[in-house]
Order: sequence, then structure tokens, then C-alpha cells
Amino acid sequence: MTSPSDTTQPQGNPARKKALTAVAAVVVAAGLGYGAYWALVLNHFETTDNAYVQGNLVQVTPQVAGTVVAINANDNDRVKAGQWLVRLDPTDAKIALEQAEAQLAQTVREVRTLYANNRTQTAQIALREADLARVQSDLVRLQDDVNRRQPLVASGAVGQEEFKHATAQLAAAKSSAEAARAGVSAAREQLASNQSLTEGITVDQNPNVLRAAARVREAYVSLKRVELQAPVEGYVARRNVQLGQRLQAGAPLLSVIALDQVWVDANFKESQLKNLRIGQPVDLTADVYGSKVVYHGVIEGLGAGTGAAFALLPAQNATGNWIKVVQRVPVRVRLDAKELVDHPLRLGLSMEARVDVSKTDGRMLADAAAAPVSVQTEVFEQDNREADARVQQLIAQHGGVARAVVSQSKASKAGAPSVAMVASH
Repeated sequence: MTSPSDTTQPQGNPARKKALTAVAAVVVAAGLGYGAYWALVLNHFETTDNAYVQGNLVQVTPQVAGTVVAINANDNDRVKAGQWLVRLDPTDAKIALEQAEAQLAQTVREVRTLYANNRTQTAQIALREADLARVQSDLVRLQDDVNRRQPLVASGAVGQEEFKHATAQLAAAKSSAEAARAGVSAAREQLASNQSLTEGITVDQNPNVLRAAARVREAYVSLKRVELQAPVEGYVARRNVQLGQRLQAGAPLLSVIALDQVWVDANFKESQLKNLRIGQPVDLTADVYGSKVVYHGVIEGLGAGTGAAFALLPAQNATGNWIKVVQRVPVRVRLDAKELVDHPLRLGLSMEARVDVSKTDGRMLADAAAAPVSVQTEVFEQDNREADARVQQLIAQHGGVARAVVSQSKASKAGAPSVAMVASH
């Protein structure tokens, strides 16, 4: 038998110890690797999945009241800028335009009469001045006759009756001269009064003509506005107008969305704004396409307030119990137009945004007003040009010989020749 002192203590399990050491080494290596990856990669990016596609929702509303007689677009249709979408009954607008044009024609002719009266008054002044000269000549002759006869009355060479007759003729000549002078003065005052209505202006610049021309422009534009045109190119959405519907000015009929001009509002936490700057590159993925399609954008601006600050019912943190909630600030991201053509987006789609914040030398807020945005329309300018051309045509037609001047630059811009009528007086 062996004694207890001869028994040896059991040695530790070398395999287990080796396995634990390996696991610890792996954990340490993973921690060091993740730390290195965070320091070299993750530390240079800010991400959020609270990002959504936004765009301009252009509402089409009537500018004049009327009844719908035709509809030329439906939901999801692609329309071009200037294409008519809804047409209203034009009867009332046509009648108003005809009345305004008739009033303008009458006003032009009345103003032309004022200019013609100037020439008539000038001729009247010349005629009255000629009469005054004749009367003054007779007055001088009669005065000489009286002066010659007066010394001869005392000697009896000239009778009293003859002298009185000569004196009476002289008095009548003086009255005629005064009347002629008054006639000349009245004619000059009449000319001055008439010239005050025409001096320094042409027929088309007369206030009465301008007032009538403004009514024609208003009526013409109102007639053109019975056709509601698409302000921008895009897709029709939310059409809620029907045939026969009576519309008032400003009633929303449908919307046009320009899907080639959308952007992304990425809502970052306030703790993530520290390193965000305008101009930093952004990689985005949309749920509709998955991670295979990556959009490349640029931060265009950081919101001036949190979403809660502009909410319809903002939070009242000074009432009751309070729990801090991390706020988010919308960051606007401009997308690449070519990528939108290849993979179009829709308003409201969810996206994930990943911002490279390695460069923090940019601005957090814009320091100057941005350049004019490309969101503009010239659809309604064509109506104004046509109204001006119509007014000038009417003025020339009723005001004298007209000369047509065609501007090639304006014609190429408007798509049709722009004719300006210049009236000669």
C-alpha cells in the first residue's frame, strides 16, 4: 500500500487553459481591430436611417373662376411645362375681351381727335390774328380820317354830320379790334388747354389709352388663363377635378411633381451635428432599390431648427413631468441628377444616409444667399407678351400707320415671333 504522502496533486487541464487563452487572445485582437477600424473608418462617418426623399409639390390652381369643360391629364401622367391640363369655359372671358378691345379702339380714336384739335386750334389762331390785323388796319385808317376832319369842322369845310359819322365808324372799329383781340386770346387759351392733354406724349402713351390698354391686357390674360397649364415638367399626382365642376380662383385641382429635382432630408441627432458641414459627401441607399444602388449626394444645408420646433403642436417642456428626448435636425442632401435619371425616386421614400465627416473645415450654416434656384417657370410670361402685342396691334390699327418690328431673340425664346406695333402720328 502506498502512503497518502506519496499521492501527487492533479495537474490543471492544459487543453482548457490553452482554449481560454486563445479565446482571450481573439477577444483582445477583435477589440483592437474594432478600435482600429473605429479610429480609422467609423470615426469619419455619421449615419442615420431617418432620411426621406423630398421634392417640390407644385399645385395647379385656377387663377380665374369658371366651369371645367375639358381635362387633359390623369394621375401618374408625365406632363411638360406649358402643356394644358384643365380647360374652363371661355365664354365670359371672350365677351369681356371684346368689350375691352372696343373700349380701347374708341379711346384711341378720341385721343387722336385731341391731336387733330391742336391743328384746328392753331389754324383758328392764325385766322383770328388775320382778322385782328385787318381790323387794326381799318382802325388806323379811320383814326386818320377823324384826325383830318376835326380841324375842318370849325371852319365849316366838313359838316358836323359827316364828322359824327366818321367818329362813329372809329368807335365801331375800336370795338371790333377789342373783339378780335379777345378772339385771338380765347383761341390761344383753347389751344393751350388742348395741348395740356397731349403735350409731350404720343397717342399710345396717353393716360386714357393706357387705362383702356390695361383693361385689354387684363381681359386677354383672363381669357388665356381658362387653360390651366403645367408650370413645370413632371408627373401628375392627386388629381381631384372633374368635368362640369364649378371652380373658384385658388381651388387646388392637382399637383405636378418634378422627380428630377428631388432631394433628401436626413434627420440627424443633435449629438451628430458636431462634425457635419456643408459640402461634405453623402452616400445614400434607398429601400426601394436596396444596397446595390448607391446615390452620391452633397450636404446642401443644415436646418435652422429641430423638427419639434416647427411641429404643428410643439412640445411644452415646461409643463408636468419632463423626460429628455434627443432632438433631430433635418439636413438637406443634394442628389446627383444623372443618378436620378437612372434610378428615379418618389417623394417620401425611406433612405439611409452615410456622411463622410473627415473634412470639418466647411460651414455649418450658409454665410450668403444661395444662387437663384432652378425651380422657376416662364409659362405665364408668354401670355403677358401676347397681351402686349395685342394691345399694340389695336393701338396701331386705330391710331395710324403701323410698322411691325420682329425681335428674333424674343422669338427664339418664346417659340413664336414677338411683334411690336409702332404707331405713327
